[in-house]
Amino acid sequence: MATIRQRIAGRTLAPGAKLPSIRGLAESMGVSKSTVVEAYERLAAEGAIQARRGSGFYVRRLPPLSLADVAPKLDRAVDPLWISRQSLDAGADSLRPGCGWLPPDWMPEASIRKALRKLGRADAATLAEYGTPLGLPALRHLLAHRLAERGVEAAPDQIVLTESGTQAIDLVCRFLLEPGDTVLVDDPCYFNFHALLRVHRVKIVGVPYTPSGPDLALFAQALTEHRPRLYVTNCALHNPTGATLSATTAHRLLKLAEQAGLTIVEDDIFGDLEPDFAPRLAGLDGLERVIQIGSFSKTLSASVRCGYIAARPDWVEGLTDLKVALSFGGGRLAAELVLDILKDGSYRRHVEALRQRLVRAMAETRGRLAALDIEPWLTPRGGLFLWCRLPDGLDAGEIARHALGEGVVLAPGNAFSLSRTARDFMRFNVAQAADPRIFSVLREAMRAAASHKSA
Repeated sequence: MATIRQRIAGRTLAPGAKLPSIRGLAESMGVSKSTVVEAYERLAAEGAIQARRGSGFYVRRLPPLSLADVAPKLDRAVDPLWISRQSLDAGADSLRPGCGWLPPDWMPEASIRKALRKLGRADAATLAEYGTPLGLPALRHLLAHRLAERGVEAAPDQIVLTESGTQAIDLVCRFLLEPGDTVLVDDPCYFNFHALLRVHRVKIVGVPYTPSGPDLALFAQALTEHRPRLYVTNCALHNPTGATLSATTAHRLLKLAEQAGLTIVEDDIFGDLEPDFAPRLAGLDGLERVIQIGSFSKTLSASVRCGYIAARPDWVEGLTDLKVALSFGGGRLAAELVLDILKDGSYRRHVEALRQRLVRAMAETRGRLAALDIEPWLTPRGGLFLWCRLPDGLDAGEIARHALGEGVVLAPGNAFSLSRTARDFMRFNVAQAADPRIFSVLREAMRAAASHKSA
C-alpha cells in the first residue's frame, strides 16, 4: 500500500493510470498474490484507486486541488456556527484557544484504551446488538447516583441515554416545541444553542446574563412580553462567561418559571469541572419543570458520543419514542465504554487533576492576557473559559479573522450574543492557550484592528 501511495504521490502513477497487475506486482515485490489483492482492496476502500470489472485497478481521478479549498474561510460571517466551523476544520498545526474542549493530552487516554481493550472481549450481543430504548441500564443507574451527589433526585427510569448532549437538547426541543414558539436564552450563551434553535424555527429571545445568573427583572419582562415555552441555560460553569448561578437567583428564577408555566432545560456538561457544587435548578425543582441534560465530551472524550436526559416520569416515554424514531437503539458501544471508565476509580482522580490543572492554566492565561490589556469580565470558580473585554472597543470579529489567517482560531463575542452586543468581547479556552504564539498573533491582530479603526 505504501509503495502504491508513493508512486501516486510522485506521479509515477498519474490519475487514471492502470496499476500493475496483481501477478506482476506480487512477483516484483516478492509477496503473495493474496497480499496484493488485500492491498488493492484497501486502497480502493480509501478512495485512492478504483476497480474496473474485468479490466483491473486504476488510480482514481480527483478534481484539481485549489488553495481556496484548504485555506481558512476568512470571509465567512461571524455567526453562531463560525467558531465550530473553524475549530473543527482546523489542521493539526492550528492553535485553537477559541474552541470549547480540552486538548487530547488532557484526556484520560490510558483509561480509554483500557476500556476499549475490555470492550473488545465483550460478548457478541454487546458488540453487534441494538441498545435498549432508554439506554444501557447499568449506566443509567450509575448516572442516577452521580446526579444525586449534586442534589438531583432522578430514578434510573427517568434517565434517557442519548448520542450526545446536542442530541439531548434536540430531542427535548422536538418534544416540547412547535415552529413559532418562543425560547429564552442567556445573552451571551453557548453559540450552538442559537444554531440548534434556529433549526427548530422558533423565536429566540435573549436575556442579559449577570455574574450571578440571568437578569431577573429583564427575565420577568421577557416572560410577560413573549410568553416563552422554554428557557435553555447552562448550570455550574456558564458558557461563555464562566459565571455561577447563585442560590438566590436560582430560587427566584424557579418561582418566575412556575408562575409563567415555563420549562427550563439545564445543561450540566461542565459539572465535573466544578470545584464545589453550585445549586442545580433540576435539584431545587425536583425535575418538575426542569429537564437536565449532560454528556462526557468535555472530560472523557469528544469522540465517544454519549449523553443523557433526566426528566419527569411522564415525559420519559415521549422522549424515548422520539429517540427511537431518530436513532433507534442508540450508541450501545459508547455507553458500555463510558460505564467502564466511570466505574473505574481513575475517572475521579482524572477530574480532580483536571480541576487543578485548569486553575494553573487560568492563572497563566490571565497573566498573558493582562500583558495585552485584556481583562476578564469576572474570575470564574473553575472551568475552561475566560470571558474577556478587549481594550479600546476593538472589534473581536476583525481580530479573529486576522488571527485565523495566521493559524489561530479565536472566539469572537458576537458569536455568543443574540443581541450582537458583545462586539468587543472574546472567549478564551485556558486549556488551549499554552502556546506563546497565540499571544504574539493576538497582539499583532489587535494592532492591525487598532490601525484600521483609527484610519
